[in-house]
Amino acid sequence: METRYLKTLVKAAETGSFSKAAAELHITQSAASQRIKFLEEFFGHQLLDRSGTVLVPTGAGEIVITGARRILDLEKGLMQELKRLGGEKRIALGCTPTFGTAYLPKALNAFILQHADLADFKFIFHTPLAALRGLEQNDFDLAVIEHCGDIDLKTFKTFELPQDELVFISAPRLGLPTGTALLDDLLPHRVFVRKDGCSSRQMLKGNLAVRGLELEDFGGVVTSDDFRLTIQTVIAGGGISFISRALAKSYIESGELQAHHVEGFTHFRCRTAALNVRKEMDFILQEFIRCIYSVFEPEELKASGISPGDLGPAGGECSK
Repeated sequence: METRYLKTLVKAAETGSFSKAAAELHITQSAASQRIKFLEEFFGHQLLDRSGTVLVPTGAGEIVITGARRILDLEKGLMQELKRLGGEKRIALGCTPTFGTAYLPKALNAFILQHADLADFKFIFHTPLAALRGLEQNDFDLAVIEHCGDIDLKTFKTFELPQDELVFISAPRLGLPTGTALLDDLLPHRVFVRKDGCSSRQMLKGNLAVRGLELEDFGGVVTSDDFRLTIQTVIAGGGISFISRALAKSYIESGELQAHHVEGFTHFRCRTAALNVRKEMDFILQEFIRCIYSVFEPEELKASGISPGDLGPAGGECSK
């Protein structure tokens, strides 16, 4: 049996629709339906309940789908190993936009200088949970995420990185006090935040909730995933943002932006590199993780109790 039939079944169950599954697999709806019919005839059981508006796996379908996922994972793993036999160095990385914007260019440059024969490097920006999900599904070799302390990483091999500091940023023209600011001084302003699922938004909402407040208590809320747009709008005086200091560092140092802490707020989140526990960490991945460590200042590593040469599992506690 060709695995494309199993892929179609898994995708139909995930999307609840033949049309959506077909669109994601780049086939016709008729082809998707015929593949499921073939599987049902092959196994002798109805696999999907079509009586409602959404496709739902039957009892037999759940069994076949569980096995299908194992087979597809095995197929993907075999393909990856066969590619490595060709001697080509490949890395697939899933990371949060903050790490990807502030640190990945330096880490990648350091790695390429040492490994000019790197054949393929793929990186995708994701929310923390989406990056970890991609890691579980073998879409990535490695994930690097900023996250709050409530994400369960026990199923991954992890490497602790320096924590990420989040600060409010504003333009000097707004006249907000530098350093520690009162929340009452910030609330009248429009705030730029990330989309749902991003830990900076989650942390800001958590900080506000402790005080019985919500995002809507600011003068306005703008959701944007474009860091450059957010920073440039804040510089122009169009609002404030709760953002990684690493992303705004150069603007803060030049005086174009001011950074603010709020007393009682949590301003630090975890940063972790993670591997799928089912995947062996080969030499290339070790080297890339060392390059990731190299982009942080020695003081940052020391403050976090991290040795740059240490590739052992992370064990530090993160702020929640």
